[in-house]
Amino acid sequence: MPITKSAKKALRQSERRRERNTEKKEAYRMLLRKIEKSVSTGKLDGIDAALSAFYKAIDKAAKTRVIATHKASRFKSRAAKLVSGALKK
Repeated sequence: MPITKSAKKALRQSERRRERNTEKKEAYRMLLRKIEKSVSTGKLDGIDAALSAFYKAIDKAAKTRVIATHKASRFKSRAAKLVSGALKK
């Protein structure tokens, strides 16, 4: 446990940041699972909106450095490839 006043404050800050980062990670992971489920079941009616929301969540996570920028680009590319492949069928 922290002893000094500044260490206690640093602990509080890190806990708040961890919660915020976890929320952002869960947001894009949930949307990715939604896209993958839509593609696997063949229900593609709302896939464009889901992909757009996924892009937004990924960009927010990358902007606040929850994930790396290149990792965000890779996720977006793979999701787009998944959706475009499903729409061609």
